[in-house]
Amino acid sequence: MIGGLFKRWRNPPNTTEDEVRRLYDSVPVTLLTGFLGSGKTTLLNDILNEPAMQGTGVIVNEFGTVPIDHDLVRKGSETYFRTTTGCICCTATSDIRSSLSELHEARLRGDIPPVSRVVIETTGLADPAPIINSIIPGGAPAMGLRDHVVARHFHLAGVVTTFDVLEGRTTLNSFMEGWKQLAFADHVVLTKTDIADGDHDWPDELRTLNPAAIYHDRHRQDFHLSGLFGNGAYSASSKVEDVPGWLAMERLGTHGDHAHDLNRHGDEIEAISLSHHVPLSPQAVETFLNIVTSNVGSGLLRLKGLFALTDDPTRPMVAHAVQHRLYPLQRLDRWPNEDRYSRVVLIGQGMPAKPIRDLFKVLAPRTARARWGGA
Repeated sequence: MIGGLFKRWRNPPNTTEDEVRRLYDSVPVTLLTGFLGSGKTTLLNDILNEPAMQGTGVIVNEFGTVPIDHDLVRKGSETYFRTTTGCICCTATSDIRSSLSELHEARLRGDIPPVSRVVIETTGLADPAPIINSIIPGGAPAMGLRDHVVARHFHLAGVVTTFDVLEGRTTLNSFMEGWKQLAFADHVVLTKTDIADGDHDWPDELRTLNPAAIYHDRHRQDFHLSGLFGNGAYSASSKVEDVPGWLAMERLGTHGDHAHDLNRHGDEIEAISLSHHVPLSPQAVETFLNIVTSNVGSGLLRLKGLFALTDDPTRPMVAHAVQHRLYPLQRLDRWPNEDRYSRVVLIGQGMPAKPIRDLFKVLAPRTARARWGGA
């Protein structure tokens, strides 16, 4: 019976029978990448709402000290969910392996239902190489028994990358992370095609970077989420020659024991994390959002916010912006958790931090502003 299963299963190239047996006994992990504002969290919500995708565990990495994404994921009460924050270049290996180890232990204790797959959503600034190396055989070295347990019970099955067709060219022209996210992908999901002008052949253009990927239009009627997931093993050898090279360079490199500002990525990109613990005027919040997004030269790359408003503090407002494009504001039916305060994260390059902080400070009512100590 087992032999018949092995014959029918499509083995990745150079996969031994022992490796095939390990795959049958481990949980497939899918890496969900994509640049800032490309629609990863929206796609993740669709995955968690799809009945056929029940049993999915989720790990989310966020950039900045005030996490927002985990509040925007509509996770079920039985969904295993873990959030990590900080510098992805240095914490990826330890945080991802630690999260997978915690999931495995929770399964053994019976704290959560069986998990049939895991999705790891990365920050939009993530280089996929260190994360992939932390999961694939022969990647980052094991640092203890925990890492060996993770290698035994989980394997990287694939990489899915979201690509924003509105801002895609700007991303590829300005950020190496965007190029690498596409190059590592097995599946590329084209987003915002429903509001893009013209009939551009993005798959044809992007195949010059990754000819092996399968390209999906998120808004086509024949798009199926289940097509993004498999149980086999991720293979870097089928990608452009840069991919194995990037993985090898990451294995040879070392970040050492050094501290990082959790709100910074490299020398140029930073996150400004702001919060208010009192309800805010809807008009004042909209004015703030319009000002910080309308200045094309402000350096803003991404804005995510959750606001408590005076007209109905029980229904928070969600704000999204990508560069200078502010998307329609939405009200939720209820708060996602007990943290019922306004918070917003702006990620950008050379942003005028002090004016932004000062502008946000005056959003609070005057009585509360006197107690406001910054964020």
